[in-house]
Amino acid sequence: MTRMSFSLVAAVVIALSTPALAAPKGLTIEDMLAMQRVADPAVSPDGKLVAFTLRDTDFDANRGRLDIWVTPVDGGTPTRLTANPENDTDPQWSLDGKWIYFVSSRSGSSQLWRISPAGGEAEPVTKLPVDINGFKLFPDGKRILLAIDVWPDAKTLADSAKRDEDKAKSKVKAQIYDQLLFRHWDQWEDGKYSHLFVWTPGGATKDLTPGATTDTPTHPFGGMDEIDISPDGKSVAYVSRVSGRENSWKTNTDIMLVSADGGRAQDLTAANLAYDFEPKFSPDGRTLAIRMMERAGFESDRTRLALIDVATKKLRVITESWDRSANSLAWSHDAKTIYTSAENLGNEALFAIDVASGTAKILVDKGANNTPRLAGDRIVFLHDALKMPAELFTVKLDNGEVKPITHFNDDRVKQIAWGDYEQFSFKGAKGDTVYGFVVKPAGFTGGKVPVAFLIHGGPQGSFGDHFHYRWNPEVFAGHGYAAVMIDFHGSTGYGQAFTDAINGDWGGAPYDDLMMGLDAALAKYSWLDGTRMAALGASYGGYMINWINGKTDRFKALVVHDGNIDERTAYFMTEELWFPEWEHGGLPWDKAEGYTKHDPIDLVKNWKTPTLVVHGGLDFRVVDTQGMATFTALQRKGVPSRFLHFPDENHWVVKPQNSKLWHDEVLAWIDRYTKKK
Repeated sequence: MTRMSFSLVAAVVIALSTPALAAPKGLTIEDMLAMQRVADPAVSPDGKLVAFTLRDTDFDANRGRLDIWVTPVDGGTPTRLTANPENDTDPQWSLDGKWIYFVSSRSGSSQLWRISPAGGEAEPVTKLPVDINGFKLFPDGKRILLAIDVWPDAKTLADSAKRDEDKAKSKVKAQIYDQLLFRHWDQWEDGKYSHLFVWTPGGATKDLTPGATTDTPTHPFGGMDEIDISPDGKSVAYVSRVSGRENSWKTNTDIMLVSADGGRAQDLTAANLAYDFEPKFSPDGRTLAIRMMERAGFESDRTRLALIDVATKKLRVITESWDRSANSLAWSHDAKTIYTSAENLGNEALFAIDVASGTAKILVDKGANNTPRLAGDRIVFLHDALKMPAELFTVKLDNGEVKPITHFNDDRVKQIAWGDYEQFSFKGAKGDTVYGFVVKPAGFTGGKVPVAFLIHGGPQGSFGDHFHYRWNPEVFAGHGYAAVMIDFHGSTGYGQAFTDAINGDWGGAPYDDLMMGLDAALAKYSWLDGTRMAALGASYGGYMINWINGKTDRFKALVVHDGNIDERTAYFMTEELWFPEWEHGGLPWDKAEGYTKHDPIDLVKNWKTPTLVVHGGLDFRVVDTQGMATFTALQRKGVPSRFLHFPDENHWVVKPQNSKLWHDEVLAWIDRYTKKK
């Protein structure tokens, strides 16, 4: 079976063709929350089994619960290994395949545990006085690399734990800062740093990244995907960045190499002042593959694949001619191929990159395909699409045959009347071809239907063939709407020039694309009711909703989620300054015109469309005072409006009960103005 038959395989296996007549209803928020979420695949050393995490949503507890499962790579019945009231995450195999190690909070703190893949009782491995954030196993089967947040001046882990305890007991909760960043994403900086420790049986730990040096990178930055151990166990590669205030406006990270015995770390990419990511040793340990950007200060530059010769430290980019951004990397056994995924024309495709030439070959194209893991003669990966949540699949490397190997949501999927969808294209701004998707209402049989016009964030992002748990078009389709999404100039997956086009033009070509794309959809699909439309967006999409409110009254209702009303004041509120500095061309006191060129606050005088404003109190990227200001402006102008504030959510609404309320409020708001005849 060839790669081209993949969509047919998926349709047959999980019945994703036209909804069956017996299907009772379209997708609801309750259906979506009930879906089990497969993640974190880890293939056994012999390539025959894959361990993974499975999340179930506990609505009453208002959280997800994760357990470790294992299943044969060639298909079969999955086995649940853990059933813990707390979370079990990050499964990793011992080199002999006898154990699956994982992080668990079952003992009251986050520690390392292990369990046999055949089942049985899990047993603790570490009993440290502090929580561990993640781990990697050394090839010798004895040592373990641990990532732990510690006070950099603490002499021991016990000292660091004592300082945590004293701070928690103190009645003074004041925070004092001398430099940026003082808070990030949704947390205030507490003075602790992530360090890498080598743990050996008996509990001895050695800090490989001591201190908190501000002038050179030392401590690890990012998750465990940003750390790797050489095949001989002698070296550790990791991503780091300096800890000074310049982190607020610089995107520079470096690849570091340190001896597993300790000592001074070597900076392998000091010459590159942009992002460097995800070091991965080749099977023979002679080469490090990395993902890297080249433009300093730009977080959405094209992510290239590069190789570093460990002996000579020379770096060579291998995908300079490939106009896509690599999202991950995994080596083949013979080190001749690197497997990765990349956004591609409204999908996330799985690619094989020839190491010698840099040539990219698509292995799986449609839907969202990511997290490739080599398993003998095939690749294990996660696949999802608009009509199905993520499951584990495999693709054979010799003939491209694609098969699902987990089916956790098959029965749930079959009970839902899905909205059929298709991708379309049109001539957008600057005469360029622009793509979009349209999703029919569930159970559509004809007639005119209201439109939910969904605008993605980023702005360097995409609304494509992907099952999403926050802005899922099928939930709108299940509620009787046609969902329309446009990948405007600035979107990813269409080449770097298309992504770059939004810089300095937030309200220009992207707005034109959105309006032209909506017009194209209305012309192409006569069943869309252009007199009953609502527009909704988050982050940059929220900014665009505020911009739209000042530019057009073609929509009956708007929903702005975590969106800026004023790019000028937003600069002084956000924590990652590199983003507005790049997007708007510099500092606001030097390049004021970049911030005022397309600023929604200057068009408030035109606002008239009923608007629901949603914001998270823990969003330090787009601060909630921007949402409050939006609501204030609407109220003062007498525009019908409503403010939904989540004090316990950040840039996203992820807690199950909050998500339920979000969907109820959003759907009720657009119903009020678009369902009327």
